[in-house]
Amino acid sequence: MSAKVIDGKAIAQNIRLSIKEQIEKIREDGKRAPCLAVILVGNDPASEVYVGHKKKACASIGIESRSLELPGDISQDELSKHVKALNDDPAIDGILLQLPLPKHLIPEIAIDLIDPDKDVDGLTAMNQGLLVWKRPGLVSCTPAGVMELIRSTGVKVEGARAVVMGRSVLVGAPIATMLCNAGATVNCLNSKTVNGPELTRQADILVVATGVHRLVRGDHIKPGAVVIDVGMHRHDGKLSGDVVYDEAKDVAGHITPVPGGVGPMTIAMLMRNCLTAYSKNNL
Repeated sequence: MSAKVIDGKAIAQNIRLSIKEQIEKIREDGKRAPCLAVILVGNDPASEVYVGHKKKACASIGIESRSLELPGDISQDELSKHVKALNDDPAIDGILLQLPLPKHLIPEIAIDLIDPDKDVDGLTAMNQGLLVWKRPGLVSCTPAGVMELIRSTGVKVEGARAVVMGRSVLVGAPIATMLCNAGATVNCLNSKTVNGPELTRQADILVVATGVHRLVRGDHIKPGAVVIDVGMHRHDGKLSGDVVYDEAKDVAGHITPVPGGVGPMTIAMLMRNCLTAYSKNNL
């Protein structure tokens, strides 16, 4: 058996086209386009690349973007002032703080200063809490993208046994919450879990977000399972994930590739969140 490849690029492109059409309609009605502000602290090369991708994505569908580039030695108080200024600017609909921050800064302080209605990364304690309470809010981009990928398979989530490997606030924890909210029975695995492969072999849906290269092998997977690989690693000049893809594809029913799986969906969900934030206050 060879798994069906979940084409994150194609799914993300369809979402982006839908958002573009909605923004074109907004402009035709004489209203301004949504606007995303991205805060970049310091000159981390990877962060600069990611910010470039996000700005390019915005431009491609009609979302305006502003980039606030701050020095790497900025103080916590000064960073807070910039966040508050963006909160108060009615022309800004979404605020994204590019992580990681320089080591002397505490990201939680800066994140929780972001107006929850402009928190397009879905990382504030308010939006994370709204997710747990099953109330409307802006949802973290990668978890939202993972759920879209799972839905695209047509596999029923309600009643399924799901395993999420990884418990980060950015990815693992919100994915587990979203699967639970959708009616799945969810197990969350971490580095302290005993007999992890025994648990993953029971999963109808397996989401791997550990940050450990090629951790999950083919014999860790239940035949026919949906496997979502959130990991991204550069190894020997090539990108690969947390799952040993060549082994997993012969066992799973559906699987995301790396690259071309979760990555494109994260940016598509960011664009969707920006439109949602705009719509809440302008439509």
